[in-house]
Amino acid sequence: MAENGVVSIQSSVSASTTVDRLLAALAARQLTVFARVDHAAGAATVGLNLRPTELVIFGNPQGGTGLMQDRQTAGIDLPLKALVWEAADGTAWLAYNDPAWIAQRHGLGAASGAATKAIAAMLASVAQEATK
Repeated sequence: MAENGVVSIQSSVSASTTVDRLLAALAARQLTVFARVDHAAGAATVGLNLRPTELVIFGNPQGGTGLMQDRQTAGIDLPLKALVWEAADGTAWLAYNDPAWIAQRHGLGAASGAATKAIAAMLASVAQEATK
């Protein structure tokens, strides 16, 4: 687990293509995309420049509800989120909160361990598909 709980993966494609691939991977798993936040577009509305930066909020009640039943505070980190951005050198990145970090942060019990591991495996797979 990363010290700050954030897993960051460099993409082999542009930020835009990474987002497209992320959305396709989520759809293939029948995960709901609840929102897309285009931070660069938001910055532009106030006359500021920001390299491409988009947050995708997604999930499935089947996966997250058990974590919130364990500790409702986990709901602040759910649904899941992935951030895709373009770095100053032009490389694209995808980042998400490590489910083990979420479990630790909220003091989730042993009963949530299997769900946390399943969510982590799904996120790793989705991130792999989006960035390769």
